[in-house]
Amino acid sequence: MKMHLECPMPKFGFDVITLGHGSGGLLTHQLLKSGVFDVFNNEMLNQQHDGASFELNGKVAFSTDSYVITPIFFPGGNIGELAVNGTVNDLAMCGAMPQYLSLSFIIEEGFSMQEFWQVLMGIKEAAQFAGVKIVTGDTKVVEKGKGDQLFINTSGIGLIHPRAIIHHIRIQSGDQIILSGNLATHGIAIMSKRKGLEFETDLESDTAPLNHIIYHLLETFGEQIHFLRDPTRGGIASVLNEVAELTQLGYHINQKLIPLDEQVEGACEMLGLDPLYVANEGLFVAIVAKEIAADFIELLSKDNNGKNAAIIGEVVTDHPGKLVMKSRIGGHRVVNYLTGEQLPRIC
Repeated sequence: MKMHLECPMPKFGFDVITLGHGSGGLLTHQLLKSGVFDVFNNEMLNQQHDGASFELNGKVAFSTDSYVITPIFFPGGNIGELAVNGTVNDLAMCGAMPQYLSLSFIIEEGFSMQEFWQVLMGIKEAAQFAGVKIVTGDTKVVEKGKGDQLFINTSGIGLIHPRAIIHHIRIQSGDQIILSGNLATHGIAIMSKRKGLEFETDLESDTAPLNHIIYHLLETFGEQIHFLRDPTRGGIASVLNEVAELTQLGYHINQKLIPLDEQVEGACEMLGLDPLYVANEGLFVAIVAKEIAADFIELLSKDNNGKNAAIIGEVVTDHPGKLVMKSRIGGHRVVNYLTGEQLPRIC
């Protein structure tokens, strides 16, 4: 369940972001002091240095990502929590337990202080829920018309679980392909609020940190989990095509087995979209040893982020390097990489 922090917005002295807030001077200092340091208060960030110093003991994973989503406020979240969850999940897919994040803003002049505060609250909630600390970052302001309200970059570092051996070279024929929940919910929730395409739906983005459930799965199944990936841009079709190409094994999925909300399916038909290519957040693909697949699903389904989890296919020796899907009516087709950009600015 998502938390909902209610922290009163401080008096910044301005209703909107100005170029002065990116000058490095007094306005920058005031913005950071009231809007960043106070919100994300911790011993490392409070040093107010250009970087963070800390100790780690063990094998480390590192990831970075940038978020340019539009609209920046959407059903189920905002760009801030998306930025935290996205990098947390990238680390989790490496088998790592995220610990520290950097946070950088590129803000367009004229952006509302009230909305900036809402984004900060989204970041704080997501970081607290994931159990990570914001320890360093950067803020830049660009002239009006030179950006699109707000872009965010987050980088993260975490310790790899001692039982994690997550790598495509460990995938073998007979492995089961598991999807952790309903497909394409995030992308369609975003599209439902995009100007020119608005349609009635109560869908919300499923953006969420996955590190907690991944930890429990690794604790239980360890090295029998061969591969993990969150299917963001390009959807599950792109993830499975990529790993098929890398391993030169065949990947076979069954359309009937893929969990898909009826509203999402209807919206995809209306918009002419294939849900296999729609971006996801709060969702992951796992490729696991066949002997643990049923138990993996049982444990995963106990978590709120895995209640609709399903085995959707398997790894085979046929059609090496290809992803093939069995349709609902029994036919088979090769599912290729996404060509072009199906849904721009979705994450």
